[in-house]
Amino acid sequence: MKKEINTASLLKEILQAQKTSGELPPVEKWNPPLCENIEMQISKDGKWFFMNSPIGREKMVRLFSSVLRLDPDGFYYLVTPVEKIKINVADKPFVIVTYDKEKIDNKETYFFQTNVGDVIPLNDSHPLRVEFSEKTNEPSPYLLVRKNLEGLISRNVFYQLVQEANLDENSQELYIQSSGISFSLGKI
Repeated sequence: MKKEINTASLLKEILQAQKTSGELPPVEKWNPPLCENIEMQISKDGKWFFMNSPIGREKMVRLFSSVLRLDPDGFYYLVTPVEKIKINVADKPFVIVTYDKEKIDNKETYFFQTNVGDVIPLNDSHPLRVEFSEKTNEPSPYLLVRKNLEGLISRNVFYQLVQEANLDENSQELYIQSSGISFSLGKI
């Protein structure tokens, strides 16, 4: 069953879900009907659009990002207990905009920040992976942000990581170490 969206009720449902849990809402447990006649999208650079107009309010984008879900059908949705909205995502829903390093349990750990303020440690629960374009061999580096949602590591951040990387002489692969684990940035 599909229905039209009521944006006021959508925001109310998101805020209520956050108040109830104190954390990210359990969107994976909700299966509401799909709403139609609404167009939302996230561009490759992480900008959010509603009905082809940019969403300029950072708090609104953060709120929407908290109820984002990637379903087995390969599509992204904003989900509340009562409504589900399909959202077109150009690449990945998040963009990694900066990083820092800290010593945790005597191990250097990279911490990445997304365009919506999430801070993610680079570790076995939040791995980094790099895909290369078959046509241009251009890298597309990704970090697992939460559940099955990834963030595209911005070009600037990726080049900074490459500058810090070590070279494995045998495989000719660049890598960084975080949380005691090696993460490949690709071959030279």
